[in-house]
Amino acid sequence: MPRLFRDAIVFFVGGLLGTAFGVALGFFFFPYVFPPPPAMESLTEADRSRLVATGTFIHANPSDPVHYGRGKVSVYERTVFLEPDFEVGPGPAFHVYLVPKASIRASADMKDVMFVDLGRLRAFKGSQRYAIPDGVDLAKYPSVIIWCERFSVLISPADLKAAQAGK
Repeated sequence: MPRLFRDAIVFFVGGLLGTAFGVALGFFFFPYVFPPPPAMESLTEADRSRLVATGTFIHANPSDPVHYGRGKVSVYERTVFLEPDFEVGPGPAFHVYLVPKASIRASADMKDVMFVDLGRLRAFKGSQRYAIPDGVDLAKYPSVIIWCERFSVLISPADLKAAQAGK
C-alpha cells in the first residue's frame, strides 16, 4: 500500500473520530453553556385538588457534582408540582417518575422497579406541573424522582410524606 494512500486513510479516520468526539462533547456541554430559561408554571384550580403528599429533592450522591437536585415537590390528586425552588443539574433526557419504592438513593435502586413516567422534564429550574394518569393509586408511590433516560442515571430523588388533613 503506498504511503500517501495510507496517510490519507489515517487522516480521514482521524477526522471522523475527531468529529464524532467533538459532537458528543457538544451534546454533553450544550445544556451547561446554553441552559433553557427557568420554568414558571403555576397550578390551576383543577390542579389544586386535594394535596396528597410533599417532599424535597436531595443530592443523592454528594461525591457526584453533576447529578444533583434540590427543591420541593407537592403531589395533588391529579398533579405532581415541582415548586419554584426546584433545580437540577442540566443534562439530556431527564424525566419525572412516580416510583413505588421509598428511599431511592442510587441508580441501582431502580433495577426491576415499575414506575409511572410523568413526562420529560421541561426545565432544569423553576415550577412545573405534570399530570398524573387516571387510575394511579398515589398511596403506592412514596417517591418522585428525576431520572436520566439516556444514561439510566438517578439525578435526584424526593421521598414523599403524606400531607396533613385540611391542607
